[in-house]
Amino acid sequence: MSRLTVLLAVALAALLAPGAGVPVRVPGAQGSRNKLLLVSFDGFRWNYDQDVDTPNLDAMALEGVKARYMTPAFVTMTSPCHFTLVTGKYIENHGVVHNMFFNTTSKVKLPYHATLGVERWWDNGSVPIWITAQRQGLKTGSFFYPGGNVTYQGAAVSQSRKEGVFHNYKDEQEWRRNIDTVMNWFVQDGLDLVTLYFGEPDSTGHKFGPESEERKTMVRQVDRTVGYLRERIEQSGLAGSLNLIITSDHGMTTVNKSGQLVEFHKFPNFSFKDIEFELLDYGPNGMLLPKEGLLDKVYEALKDAHPNLHVYKKEAFPKGFHYANNPRITPLLMYSDPGYVIHGRVNVQFNNGEHGFDNGELDMKTIFRAVGPSFRAGLQVEPFESVHVYELMCHLLGIVPEANDGHLSTLLPLLHQDGHTPATPRTSVPPEGHPGAASQLSARSSLVTGLMAATILLAHVL
Repeated sequence: MSRLTVLLAVALAALLAPGAGVPVRVPGAQGSRNKLLLVSFDGFRWNYDQDVDTPNLDAMALEGVKARYMTPAFVTMTSPCHFTLVTGKYIENHGVVHNMFFNTTSKVKLPYHATLGVERWWDNGSVPIWITAQRQGLKTGSFFYPGGNVTYQGAAVSQSRKEGVFHNYKDEQEWRRNIDTVMNWFVQDGLDLVTLYFGEPDSTGHKFGPESEERKTMVRQVDRTVGYLRERIEQSGLAGSLNLIITSDHGMTTVNKSGQLVEFHKFPNFSFKDIEFELLDYGPNGMLLPKEGLLDKVYEALKDAHPNLHVYKKEAFPKGFHYANNPRITPLLMYSDPGYVIHGRVNVQFNNGEHGFDNGELDMKTIFRAVGPSFRAGLQVEPFESVHVYELMCHLLGIVPEANDGHLSTLLPLLHQDGHTPATPRTSVPPEGHPGAASQLSARSSLVTGLMAATILLAHVL
């Protein structure tokens, strides 16, 4: 048998081998793989760059890709939306349904920072991109990113940092030190993927409102930080090998503090004596577990209690939100119109800005910027949902994604088509039902058939 015939036979055997579904590792290719940095500035509304001079974000748009805006998942809260970015799943499918851990049986409710360390809240069936990448031979890191400090199916992120309870979100010098640490992770520790989180301008937007001068000042600080980040990427020798995505979890709107407030303690036909468990007073969303046999009574008392409050039985919640179909969601749930927050037993919310509203509202939209060797330059794209970002990141890293709700085809036009592809090709067949699975199966089948035919033909001819 000729040498060519032998080579064809070896190629065919490789395709048919049991491990053919594992991404191919090309010798020496790991060093040429493009790295990926995902940066989130919490609560950065889509138009915050329109009333403030943001030269560094503007430069990113000129040199890379800018979306007109990005639509976050509902419910538009920090932890749920951040987990959608790293799983590609709607919130009802990844299960992180609130910023707070809660248990309707024990009545335990934990605040945001405590919830960041509760493993069972995050590790409930979905595997985020850090773990998926590590399973496929990469090294990953999470710096303050929600969900990045617990284990998933026994695996932890390669490098991680968790913010403290009394962390000062506004310290610009600390922001720069954190960026320096992340650059060291890439250069010295050889990480391939890092997610980096900043708690601003969300904190300032809450305290002073999204239209305040304080918010505008904070956006300028964010922009300076983007400039510093890009400088450090250049200085670290990563400009030609690192893709940078800057985005956020949700927007922000001004809280209505006058007129008819949404106050449960003032609703005439409602009584907390009928409630077994409540999750109220956290913005415009609420969950209630009525006592046994009282579901209909409570629903009837609340459904028309306030013109700006929308109350649903779980099964009737709007399907387009992709939120209610999860065991953690209570039998009654609700949300209020933009500007209206929900007050429970007493009025305890005093923020001037808030999020958590309908993700279709323009004030809830957020930003998406991307620049790097894989991205096209000077491209502005129409709005898209954040659920698609995960598939894009997996493609950039050359890893096979977990089953998810996104579609790579949505964001693939953001990328060069001239060879700026990951060094390690994606050769695995996606999970059954995954978009593109049928076409990849068909293509692989055709390739196998062709190689078999060529091998047989050459064996007879040569």
